[in-house]
Amino acid sequence: MCGRFSITVTIEELMERFLLEHYPDDIIYTPRYNAAPGQPVPAILAHEGVNRLGPLKWGLVPSWSKEEKPRFPTFNAKAETLLEKASFRLPFERKRCLIPADGFYEWQALPDGNKRPMRIVLKKRGLFAMAGLYDTWTAPDGRKVSSCTVITTEPNQLMSGIHNRMPVILRPEDEAFWLDRSRFDPERLQRLLVPYADGELEAYPVHPDVGSVKNDWPGLIEPYSADGIA
Repeated sequence: MCGRFSITVTIEELMERFLLEHYPDDIIYTPRYNAAPGQPVPAILAHEGVNRLGPLKWGLVPSWSKEEKPRFPTFNAKAETLLEKASFRLPFERKRCLIPADGFYEWQALPDGNKRPMRIVLKKRGLFAMAGLYDTWTAPDGRKVSSCTVITTEPNQLMSGIHNRMPVILRPEDEAFWLDRSRFDPERLQRLLVPYADGELEAYPVHPDVGSVKNDWPGLIEPYSADGIA
């Protein structure tokens, strides 16, 4: 599962990393320290080979849905069953996106029964791209809701000690193919949806306040111990 993440870079860093040619006037970008399902998150989409930035509501609403709120959680999609699930099959074929992040959170079960929030990042720090899908739902009154889901896969060795799922993190060299809506090669795409290299990630405990979606402040991404900031 992936239910929280952070993206704390500047808009200039985001644009440079994902080769964005311009910053849309109708988008307000701010760093996020605790992005959560149900909230708008920045996403990278491609049109005719050009990457663009757009906000998407985290929690996919299929275009064919009768209601804006699906009856089951759709903020994650299992890589293994994308072609089997009606909510994700068509977006997998036609509407793939990147969800940029510089860390994600997961809760690790402890021997005493409590759970400890952990932040997982690249060892070299910096931005990475989680594989995502998106769709646009039209309300009866004509209002359009563009939304997304983060694809998850089995854990690598690091994550296996924290949780039984992890988001799919794409290699930079695979991002353009993932975004290319004109090409659908399910076998090649599925080969991208694997656990990220274990040796390139690290994890550390963070403040328990990350557990509330109301909290979104810089201290949430800092290392934390029971005695305070580590």
